[in-house]
Formats: sequence, structure tokens, C-alpha cells
Amino acid sequence: MSGQGNKGTAVVTGASSGIGAVYADRLAGQGYDLVLVARRADRLEELAGKLRQTYSRKVSVISADLSNDDDVRRVEQAIASDDSVTLLVNNAGLGGQSVVATADADAAERMIKVNVIALTRLTRAVLPGFLARNRGAVVNIASVLAYETSFGGIYSGTKAYVVNFTEALHREVEGTEVKVQVVLPGATRTDFWELAGSDIDQLPKEIVMSADDMVDAALVGLARGEAVTVPALAEPAKLDIFLGARQAFYGSLHADKPAARYAA
Repeated sequence: MSGQGNKGTAVVTGASSGIGAVYADRLAGQGYDLVLVARRADRLEELAGKLRQTYSRKVSVISADLSNDDDVRRVEQAIASDDSVTLLVNNAGLGGQSVVATADADAAERMIKVNVIALTRLTRAVLPGFLARNRGAVVNIASVLAYETSFGGIYSGTKAYVVNFTEALHREVEGTEVKVQVVLPGATRTDFWELAGSDIDQLPKEIVMSADDMVDAALVGLARGEAVTVPALAEPAKLDIFLGARQAFYGSLHADKPAARYAA
């Protein structure tokens, strides 16, 4: 699928609107051909047409519901067999501000399938090829709510998985030319909020970022080789302190006997 002088093919999930659509636009502008994945075929085709016209890139679409096992496997097969794929942006995600006791069990399962299982399977689909060619990048879109449970433990739990999964993946590819990045957006103005049953306009405007700004910052972080990108974080030293404290805490969790405070 890749043409002369381009950067290969970028696969973007959740590409029909919001963050995914911005990624598609920016990556086409950078010289990538595209495979766009989302449920809404009409919106995908509309976006694909605009990108072809604007950037003269090859753009294909896969209409797929990533909470559906068969659809996930169909996308897996398509991207695993395409040697031109050099970038995967796992952006598709479902949200919902619900507590476990009153959550709809089927909705919770769909969220886990999209946010966790599809992301994992699609990463697994492209990674062997990336490593064999010693080229490629995986970008996983998490959330700052990976570190905060006020939006509901189910959603927060899925995003905590994305962070841990991607951090471990970064270690796995160390020493190769394959890049791995996890992006932690804060509140970002997209239709995600409405679909999740929330009103972003209830938040202070000074903490709500546009999707364009969020993606542009994330792409700068990717170009710089950042493993963890937090677009709103003004002081990167805070991330280093946090990660260092977490590692030190982990080091205190091992002993051959229970702590004295647990003595009977």
C-alpha cells in the first residue's frame, strides 16, 4: 500500500471522529498512507475522501465494531498481513461514568473488549512484523484517569491496563528501532463525552483541551521518542518523580516474612 517517498501505512482505530480523525489528518499530512478503522462506515468514507483529496495519499477503510470478536479478528488479519504498516494508533475507546453496582454488565464488557482486548490483539498483530523489519511504532491512547478512579473503576481500570501494558511493551522492544508510546490525555473536547453520557461543558474551560492540540502534542512526543506523553503536563520532572516513587514503592513490597504489623 505504501508509495514512493512516504512513511508506510498508519492504522488508526476510532478514526471516524475526535482524536482519531485528527490523527488521520496529521499522519496523512506527514506522508503516511492510512487504514482507518471505526464502526461508522459512512463517516469513515467521508473522512477518507477528504484525506485522499487533500493529501493525495492512499486511504482505505475497515468498518468494524471492536467490541465484536469477529470484527477484531478481521482487522487483525488485515493489518498483520500488510507489510506496509509502520504505525498503529490504538485510539478506539469506550467510556462511561458508572459504579460497578449499577453498571450495565454488557456495557462494561463492551468497554473492556474495546479498551483492553482489541488494543492488545491489534498490537500483537503488528508487533512481530515491526520487530522483523526493525521499524514501526505503536501508539496507545490511555487517559489521565488511569491514575484516578473518580470516573468509575471500570473505565479507569481499562486505562490503567493500557498504561501498564504499554510501559512493559516499551521495555520489550528496547534496543530495537520500534517505538512504543502511551498517551495520557486529560479532558479533551470530542463526542466521546456525549457518547459516555457526560457533559464536558460542566468542566472548567481551562482544563479542557482541543483534540487538535492534544494530537499535535502527542505527535511531538512520539517524534522525540517519549515512552509516556502527557500533553497537559507542564513540568516533566513531576512524571519522573512519580515514576521513581512508584518504583521505590514496588521495591518495598518484597520480603520473606509478613510485615510485623500483621503479626497475630
